Amino acid sequence: MSRSSIKGPFIAHSLLTKIQLMNSKNIKTLIITWSRSSSILPNMIGHTIAVYNGKEHIPILISDRMVGLKLGEFVPTRNFKGHVKTDKKIKK
Repeated sequence: MSRSSIKGPFIAHSLLTKIQLMNSKNIKTLIITWSRSSSILPNMIGHTIAVYNGKEHIPILISDRMVGLKLGEFVPTRNFKGHVKTDKKIKK
């Protein structure tokens, strides 16, 4: 279920302050965050944000097509290894 349009998009306060500080100083460095539920705003475009997937931080370069989506959508938490080739059910 989506968030109410009256409330506006959710973004972690610490992440928002880091982005605003970097925009005011024109600095583009890596930002590390654990907030997968934060929405991507237009003032984040061009920044690289490392999002935690449960094991490690994976860097993401924010582009204009990502605005409105969540940070967690670009970092998978599970890795699909593929189906087993020597499964007995396949040989039937």
